[in-house]
Amino acid sequence: MARKGGNRAAESPKKPNRIREHAESIFVGAVLFLFLRTFMIQAFQIPSGSMEDTLLVGDFLVANKFLYGARIPWTETRLPAVREPRAGDIIVFRAPHVEKDYIKRCVAVEGDTVELRNNVLYVNGKARDEGYTAFKGPAAPSIATWGPATVPQGHLLMLGDNRNMSQDSRYWGFLDKKRVKGLAMFLYFSWDKDRFLPRFGRFFRPIH
Repeated sequence: MARKGGNRAAESPKKPNRIREHAESIFVGAVLFLFLRTFMIQAFQIPSGSMEDTLLVGDFLVANKFLYGARIPWTETRLPAVREPRAGDIIVFRAPHVEKDYIKRCVAVEGDTVELRNNVLYVNGKARDEGYTAFKGPAAPSIATWGPATVPQGHLLMLGDNRNMSQDSRYWGFLDKKRVKGLAMFLYFSWDKDRFLPRFGRFFRPIH
């Protein structure tokens, strides 16, 4: 007859390995973060006034990379796009003239004929109502009147909302769609460096 309690040590459950559990959770979190960062979303900070007053210096935003088809790292292959960029989209992209991310508004797509006449935008011969534009700061006469030009296949015409302070397609030409990174979706934070305060009214604000 077996004695009671004779095999207690063998029956007791193993103590969980806390270090291993934490390491596994950190690893899973890191993989998930890298997946989202690579294929789904990108954070971006506004460094200049070229998109005022739509976007302000010190705004922090999230861009949707999945919509246009994210690029697979270390390749030129992209995932299938949900849709193509459209006129009116505010897009984060890799600038063609400097290896740096820019953000501008797409105002015309491939096949469109575009012209600026005294800061009025004409697309395919029709003036476009651009209630979002601003003209702050000194402007060179050469950028108030531009074109006409037709957007080539596979390219976009990108302009800043603040036309007087934007280095955009008027300077460096049409944007190859292969350089597009994502559609700006919403602000998640905004910092006013002059007042040294957050702009709470801009938190989680949609971008359009």
